[in-house]
Amino acid sequence: MSDVAAVIGAYYAAFNAGDKQAFLDVLTDDVAHDINQGERQVGKEAFGRFVDHMTRCYREQLTDMVIMTGSTPDRGSAEFIVHGTYLATDEGLPEANGQTYTLPAGAFFTLRDGKVARITNYYNLQDWLAQVGA
Repeated sequence: MSDVAAVIGAYYAAFNAGDKQAFLDVLTDDVAHDINQGERQVGKEAFGRFVDHMTRCYREQLTDMVIMTGSTPDRGSAEFIVHGTYLATDEGLPEANGQTYTLPAGAFFTLRDGKVARITNYYNLQDWLAQVGA
């Protein structure tokens, strides 16, 4: 397994374990996080707030993980299935009442000095909205 694959694997292991500190430990201080169909947030502090928000509103586990790397030592991607429960209403989205959802998703990574410097996430928001009853 490449170093890129190992870092991405550690990122998702921390996600599935709900281990916020381990999640933050694999990030650069100036990590750029491109939120699905949303804004770019920069920095570990912003990422930590995002994790707190997501933990409050959603419970998710990722399965069927495929980590892909190429010929460059600093980029990789992952494809996976998100199995989630919508726990608390997220601003601007439908009301939460414990709806469950299953979505294919993906992410693109840039690494620097063995840590995640950029992550761009993607899933089909319209599919998620349909599954939670919007």
